[in-house]
Amino acid sequence: MTTTTMTAGLDNEDHHAVPSPCINVCRMDASTGWCEGCLRTIDEIAGWSLFDDDAKRAVWDAIELRHAEFVARQPKVRR
Repeated sequence: MTTTTMTAGLDNEDHHAVPSPCINVCRMDASTGWCEGCLRTIDEIAGWSLFDDDAKRAVWDAIELRHAEFVARQPKVRR
């Protein structure tokens, strides 16, 4: 059996799966409570594999808001 044959079923099952936001930079920021890499909370990280796709999409929505907040807090660079 080839690797393609072995993974063909997985590809079909996970074709529409919501991807994890993890980028393997796993450090929690004490001031925000967010992971410095993916901007998830510890509860979101711990529960990710148990969440259904709607819950995972809700986490992604929260990450987008957190990212906007993070960017807004950065010092403005004068040119």
